[in-house]
Amino acid sequence: MAGFRRFREKYFLHQDVEHSVYHRLSTSGQTPKTLLIGCSDSRVDPAILTGAAPGELFVVRNVANLVPPCEASAVGFHGTSSAIEFAVNNLKVENIVVLGHRQCGGIRALMEGATDQPDSFVGQWMSIAEDARRAVLERYPDVGERERLRLAEMESLKVSIRNLRTFPFVREAIEAHHLNLIAVYFDLELGQLWELDGQTQEFRQLDI
Repeated sequence: MAGFRRFREKYFLHQDVEHSVYHRLSTSGQTPKTLLIGCSDSRVDPAILTGAAPGELFVVRNVANLVPPCEASAVGFHGTSSAIEFAVNNLKVENIVVLGHRQCGGIRALMEGATDQPDSFVGQWMSIAEDARRAVLERYPDVGERERLRLAEMESLKVSIRNLRTFPFVREAIEAHHLNLIAVYFDLELGQLWELDGQTQEFRQLDI
């Protein structure tokens, strides 16, 4: 309640309401240019990290910021997939950013065998990134645990980018108006941001 009070004072009470950002958003609707798919981790808030104002980001958050592959809509429930569909088809976003991060609990669960637990919601969800786990174990068998987790966090972003391309409407938007697919990695320990190079499939630290 105290937090909402501060929010209301900032955006409603201390402004000319008819000229406020929320008056514009409520009358004109939202027109974000970017869909950001982030992690549920409480330390990785997309709006705080990007300094985004209200209405600038369309955000979906889930465990380990995963994008599932396109599947038949008649089977199961598809929260992340429906958000992607709405953002691309209705909002006509220009960018889809998948934001991964250091110390991801979902990736740790994946690397520790959560997918072997048939009754675990987390395990079933993290099976989306099984290719990332397998790739890291095969390519880097001798690295320590911390580095293995970091590599898996980055590798899972590549899986999500690949999965985005399995949605027909995403592919159509890429071809029609050059929708950008972007993977970034936030090192919350060092305050660094890394971006996946689409050509080399390697991450490079951004000079910010």
